[in-house]
Amino acid sequence: MSPTGGETGNRNLDLLGQLWLWNRQNNLGKAFDSSTGFKLPNGSTRSPDASWIKLERWDILTPQQRKKYLPLCPDFAIELVSESDDLADTQAKMREYIQNGLRLGWLINPQDKQVEIYRPNRDVEVLNSPISLSGEDVLPGFILDLRNIL
Repeated sequence: MSPTGGETGNRNLDLLGQLWLWNRQNNLGKAFDSSTGFKLPNGSTRSPDASWIKLERWDILTPQQRKKYLPLCPDFAIELVSESDDLADTQAKMREYIQNGLRLGWLINPQDKQVEIYRPNRDVEVLNSPISLSGEDVLPGFILDLRNIL
């Protein structure tokens, strides 16, 4: 994981803080930051900027599996596009997550003030300048406030 600039780091902390607080209050799963690696079913290793898995999926992992790259695809992932990221590469990563079992993904692009929402078996939904995002049925009750992120 490469260091990011100040603006990206601050945005990352904002979205991670919101996800962490929701998860702490609801205790429905486990939330992770960008230092967590996931070994996807296709063999790729990925580390989204923020991610979450249902508690039931965490509970079936062995203590040894929990200490290493997690051998699964998260249920939810966020990728925050920084100025040094290639948008097409990040979009390909989101498609890869979906192909490997992701249930909801958000690609947040502050430069264009856009969010791409990825869901299984659906076209990508593009939102221009949204002020919030809903966790839908994957993260019930979670609303990400985007005012300090976009």
